[in-house]
Amino acid sequence: MRLAIIGAGLAGLACAKRLRALGMEARLFDKGKGPSGRLASRRIATPLGEAVFDMGAQYFTVRDRDFATEVAGWLAKELVAPWPEAGPGAWVGVPTMAAPLKAMAAEHDIRWNTFVGGVSREGRVWRLHLKEGDEAPFDAVIIALPAEQAMPLLALNDIDFMNRSSASVSQPCWTGLFAFDAPLETSSPVLRDGRVLAWAARNTSKPDRAGPEAWVAQAQPAWSQAHLERTPDEVADILLAELFEITGVPPRTPIARHGHRWRFAKSTGLDIGPLWNPTLRLGVCGDWLLTPRVESAWLSGHQLADIMTRDLAGRMDGDAA
Repeated sequence: MRLAIIGAGLAGLACAKRLRALGMEARLFDKGKGPSGRLASRRIATPLGEAVFDMGAQYFTVRDRDFATEVAGWLAKELVAPWPEAGPGAWVGVPTMAAPLKAMAAEHDIRWNTFVGGVSREGRVWRLHLKEGDEAPFDAVIIALPAEQAMPLLALNDIDFMNRSSASVSQPCWTGLFAFDAPLETSSPVLRDGRVLAWAARNTSKPDRAGPEAWVAQAQPAWSQAHLERTPDEVADILLAELFEITGVPPRTPIARHGHRWRFAKSTGLDIGPLWNPTLRLGVCGDWLLTPRVESAWLSGHQLADIMTRDLAGRMDGDAA
């Protein structure tokens, strides 16, 4: 049985890993050049060496028992570590947030730099429409994308799933990355709930981070929405000024700066669980189907794999009988 997963973020990779554990293999397709998504990091050259920033999710927490088992495995491989400065139970990837994703991705068949423009069903099988040419046949398709990106793929295939994706509206987030030639003297490496900034943190306070002083500043959702179409340079200037205000540090010129717009940063969270259409053999997973947390992305993919395999195994058993 050939399975396709569109999206190789945490939800897609968790689904692929669980499917393999249950005896099924999937090929993944992702428009990016490597695993990152909400766990993305960025490296920027500076006169003092390379500065590294976690520019998406800043940390994650663990509540679910199955996810706790997964994180324990990451810890044993030294892919994650606690970050006490962010609070009790805060975990980060090491040496970047994407470290667990990269380790997971290395175990699967993934076509990077591949944009899936559409999917269509022909008889009992699926066809993926790629810029490079169609790929088929697939017996089942899993869409592991943010709601806004999943919607056009669902529109011509499952109207109910499409309506659910349209009900989840993501909030944007402007993020500023700033490196300095000396530490900012602040009372805490983590600051929250400023006038413009929702979050500001010294990235170099995280475990196993090297390089010059690096700060990540993330704007409030409402502010990001109001300034969504401004240029990255304009926003970087504003967020830099806000960083000095929230830290109380006199302004200074950074040795590197970058503004990044996350158009789909934080999902609404429908709290309904992954979707599976047994007739079409079409699945959907992602944090937006649960809650906007890193753990939820993993759980959604993991749970979808369980639902799929129970259904598909029952059908194959029925065919054999």
